[in-house]
Amino acid sequence: MSQTFLPPEWLKQLCDPYAVLGISVSADDRQIFKRYHTLAKLLHPDRYAKNCNPDEELATAILSYLINPAYEQLKNRHKRLIAIAMLRSDARVLQQQALCGQSAIAQEIIEMSAPQAELFYEEAIASYAEAQYKSLHQFYQVTQQISILNLVYLQLHKPDLFLPQRAVRIIPEVEVKPVELTFNEETNVKPVLTNYAQRHYQRAIEYVRLANWALAVQELRDAIKLEPNNSDYYALLGLVPGV
Repeated sequence: MSQTFLPPEWLKQLCDPYAVLGISVSADDRQIFKRYHTLAKLLHPDRYAKNCNPDEELATAILSYLINPAYEQLKNRHKRLIAIAMLRSDARVLQQQALCGQSAIAQEIIEMSAPQAELFYEEAIASYAEAQYKSLHQFYQVTQQISILNLVYLQLHKPDLFLPQRAVRIIPEVEVKPVELTFNEETNVKPVLTNYAQRHYQRAIEYVRLANWALAVQELRDAIKLEPNNSDYYALLGLVPGV
């Protein structure tokens, strides 16, 4: 069976392996394995062959090209932390308003207190997961909703839950944010602010995607020089092998 059997937009969902498996971004090893084991049994070809189910080929494709790769990524702690870093970056770039416009549940969660949102998020994920693979032809829409919910959750819960456990370096209390100012006198355009640290960080993320560790480290160190208090930079740096 070819990977092209699945629509390209389905395969793009691998950018959020948590959504593919139908689990929260705070899931631990046990929860990840338990969910994978459940889905592997649910979508196994033998189960469909015994029932003469016409969706056997689709189930096999979903298991082979979505479920298995997502599990392979999340069962490895290093790859899991990289996945979280990528999702947090996507959450930061995407507008919260745009995300909430696609999901009523996402709109609800941003109006809650932190403890309420935490509980609500876990319950919503569990509810989505229960329905996710009941219809293989509709699982894509459910998985999209899970992905949106994950991004909104990561926008609201930024820091230390997902940081690797490592020694904390001593850093200055003053945060320095160099900016580039441009001004057009004729049109009276307001100055445009450029955050160079974020540019280095975004480039580092791309190098991590490409497994180009040396360049990723260099970009992250440049970002840290400019914004020494930003925990995101240290978190991603901690994921680079050999650092």
